[in-house]
Amino acid sequence: MIEIQSELEGKHFDLFKLEQLLKPLGYSIGGNWDYDHGAFDYKIDDEVGYQFLRLPFKAIDGQLDSKSCTVKLQRPFLLSHKYQRGIDDHAEIGNASASFNQFQEPVDKDASFPEKYIEVGKSLVREVESALLH
Repeated sequence: MIEIQSELEGKHFDLFKLEQLLKPLGYSIGGNWDYDHGAFDYKIDDEVGYQFLRLPFKAIDGQLDSKSCTVKLQRPFLLSHKYQRGIDDHAEIGNASASFNQFQEPVDKDASFPEKYIEVGKSLVREVESALLH
């Protein structure tokens, strides 16, 4: 994980409006969210695993599943997930969860981030700052 300092840190946004602004730029709400926190992810590459820019946020007024939720953005960071190839060893015929998640667990959830994408991540942060703050 590589943190990127940003003018976005600490800024408050209506979650619905924030999502409307970020989706056209290629961001989606990541799967790792709860009622009070979450993140927008931008997939940079998937050559060997997945490389993302993550824009984490925390609910400060309401819950993420409510219609009017205000969130505070936190420090953006780059992360890599490296996956094994093939099907999950535990995905057996009688395994009920196999039909939902048949792929391997990450080999390394916090894999080293490729140097060649660090500047890409910084540029993406500047693009979001420009879209949201200027």
